[in-house]
Amino acid sequence: MKFEIITIFPDFFRGPLEHGIVRRAREAGIIEIKVHDLRAFTKDRHKTVDDRPFGGGEGMVFKPEPLFECVESLGVAAKEKRDTERESVALLSAQGSLFQQPVAEQLSKLERMVLICGRYEGVDERVAEHLADRELCIGDYVLSGGELAAAVVIDAVARLIPGALGHEDSSRQESFSSLSRTDKGDAPDSTCGSGGLLDYPHYTRPAEFRGWGVPEPLMNGNHEAIRQWRRKKALEKTLRNRPDLVGRVWLSADDKRLIAEIERDRK
Repeated sequence: MKFEIITIFPDFFRGPLEHGIVRRAREAGIIEIKVHDLRAFTKDRHKTVDDRPFGGGEGMVFKPEPLFECVESLGVAAKEKRDTERESVALLSAQGSLFQQPVAEQLSKLERMVLICGRYEGVDERVAEHLADRELCIGDYVLSGGELAAAVVIDAVARLIPGALGHEDSSRQESFSSLSRTDKGDAPDSTCGSGGLLDYPHYTRPAEFRGWGVPEPLMNGNHEAIRQWRRKKALEKTLRNRPDLVGRVWLSADDKRLIAEIERDRK
């Protein structure tokens, strides 16, 4: 898969994309990342990429001309002719739809993705209407620009591309995975399948650290007991930190029983 990043700060990406899974995926040829300097597509000697908005208001807004010219130089089809199952142009902005795991899974199936790094002041609306086929936001807060958001999107998408993690089941264990009982045909097991919940707690050696021990169910080798404990803890953590997720996932009768136990323990 190829990622094309359009930004006024190309040097920003010398760090975030040169480590961990993204770096290994690049070296293995699983993904390719190209960074394009938007200022190279301006025509004035000051390399102006923004201007004051019509109607007044604070701040400066990205102009449409350099953005259209940059994207068109990449050979991307016009929006009305674009095959969005093969390639996508995304504008990263605070006004976009929320970037979540199902979106990352959808994007991981593309051949190419163009990421336009907007600025907090805004981007000419004609870019969103006639150039980008989607607007993405990574959270309900405002960043100075879309560069951090682009790095987040690339990391989240790249790890879902076959071969990036080294094992196809690796991403199934993670929080927000859309894998559920209806997908696998059975309940999440002791080693993978969050079923859309937050991940269960993990412990490693030493078995006792500063007086804090590893929970007994993880030590006895009973795989069913481990599965039950992990599922209950995943539900417990999700109810505590992200209760909104519980209503989005399929819950088995066993899950509902565990939730009832958790609620009784809280009282």
